[in-house]
Amino acid sequence: MQQQLKRRFDRVEKAIGAASQACSAERNLPAELRDCIHKLDRQADKVQQAAAAMEAAVLCRMVEELGALGERARRVCVNVPGLTVQIKSAVLHVHEELLELQRDLH
Repeated sequence: MQQQLKRRFDRVEKAIGAASQACSAERNLPAELRDCIHKLDRQADKVQQAAAAMEAAVLCRMVEELGALGERARRVCVNVPGLTVQIKSAVLHVHEELLELQRDLH
């Protein structure tokens, strides 16, 4: 990965990590949101492992999948009442970082 994209992806991974920690601290978290964050974490690991040897088109597709998961998590946060500010903030931060990564790739 180019240096700028690597730094951007590092920010995405940190945001996903924070969201994952926030999910762990949340007792009444909807299963769909917990599932989205878990899938984001797994997908980010796959992107990181494969990035060095990957073609640009494959990397873009994987990042698009991350973006779709981030959007799904954002929609759950918007539509489910009673979520803590911490979890909403963490998920929205992941979504924003993913949007920036997608912009940088295109």
